[in-house]
Amino acid sequence: MTAFFVAAVTVKDPVKFQEYAEKAGATFAAHGGEPVLRGKVNGALVGAIDHQATGIVKFPSHEALAAWFGSPEYQAIVPLRDEAADMTITTYSVPE
Repeated sequence: MTAFFVAAVTVKDPVKFQEYAEKAGATFAAHGGEPVLRGKVNGALVGAIDHQATGIVKFPSHEALAAWFGSPEYQAIVPLRDEAADMTITTYSVPE
């Protein structure tokens, strides 16, 4: 079952956020992760927006996503993530 990591992002420090994004991106491939979307919010068709940007990464399974998130490589940059931005991170599974 394919899994997606979705991050709703409010940037606190643009320089640190760029550094975080580059470092995080380098950790995906080892776990089968593929970036799907990284973009700024343009507006809402319905409801209120509480973030500036969204990032979506596709993984081959929830297990692969969990392994990536818990990996030493990703966990090493968590402090940078927290300095760079406020994020709500959710996961979704899609039946095949």
